[in-house]
Amino acid sequence: MAYTTIDDPSAHFQAKIYTGNGTNSTSYTFDGNSDLQPDLLWFKSRSASGHHQVIDSTRGVNTWLGSNDNSAQGTNPSEGYLASLNSDGWTSADGSSGTHPNRNNNQNTVTYVAWGWKANGGTRTTNTESGNNPAGGYQANTTAGFSVVDYTGTGGAGTMAHGLGAVPDTIWVKNIDQSDNWAIYTSAKGNTHYGIFNTYGNWEDDDTVWNDTSPTSTVFTVGTSHLTNADGEKYLAYCFTNIQGYQKHGKYTGNGNADGPFVYTGFKPAYLWVKYDGNGENWRLYDNKRSTFNEMDDTLVIQDTNAEATNNDLDFLSNGFKLRSTDSNSNGSGATIYYYAVAEHPFVSSEGVPCTAR
Repeated sequence: MAYTTIDDPSAHFQAKIYTGNGTNSTSYTFDGNSDLQPDLLWFKSRSASGHHQVIDSTRGVNTWLGSNDNSAQGTNPSEGYLASLNSDGWTSADGSSGTHPNRNNNQNTVTYVAWGWKANGGTRTTNTESGNNPAGGYQANTTAGFSVVDYTGTGGAGTMAHGLGAVPDTIWVKNIDQSDNWAIYTSAKGNTHYGIFNTYGNWEDDDTVWNDTSPTSTVFTVGTSHLTNADGEKYLAYCFTNIQGYQKHGKYTGNGNADGPFVYTGFKPAYLWVKYDGNGENWRLYDNKRSTFNEMDDTLVIQDTNAEATNNDLDFLSNGFKLRSTDSNSNGSGATIYYYAVAEHPFVSSEGVPCTAR
């Protein structure tokens, strides 16, 4: 069996850095595989404070969510929506500062990063409500283990199809109708707890979020919580499953030492977030375009609006990442830290060609 089924991860995920020009209808293209039409685009300003913007092809290009707050989805054009998702990138619709410049994705002279994932080009498979099982749909990229799921809650514990054909390892859910917190599932923590993108808090123990039930290869379970399944309210879920040589979600134990632990992923990362299993610590974000050499020193935080900071936290290696800081966010002594990583290149290609280090 080949080591990986994805020799070119840039066909499914890429990071892009750019400088806004303040001009309406400006198109931006990814630098790698030109076939990446993003179905999930996540933007963050780097040189100025500003909200994260999460846009997907299921909801459409004029709606967004923010990972750093619990707001319902926004639809105000002055808050930085897009004109289109393109075969190799996107077109920004509003280049002005608008009424909310901290929600813009193309403000003049401001530097940005965008992360893009490919699902199924916006083409959904739909299902109808059955008992407490919500009605909705999904668009899935089974090769890369990523799907976008939308559904309407029932208020009673039920299941929702995700379309991956494999068990999801992490699920990010947001009520798009109400000001509810994000609910983050990770198989590394289990079905009794959920994390919250928009806070510094602990992973919470709540049996009404996932109904204390792990996802299967066909469905994930939602309980009675307003975070995941309020009656008649609309939800969005991003689902990811581990793919050898391409994508991995897991956990590691910090040692509180500048010579920190090595975490094997099976690929050279292009993207990484980490979150300590405790209170008061950041969701840290790294990628291969903002930091092009080791040590990785350009950091963004999922749960706030701050501009990019400098922290010499870790190295991206040919087969994983290594912690290089005593910072408790990513390497607290004895701490459990969860992570999600996507590949720039598999450690070994399907033809047995090894990946080079940075």
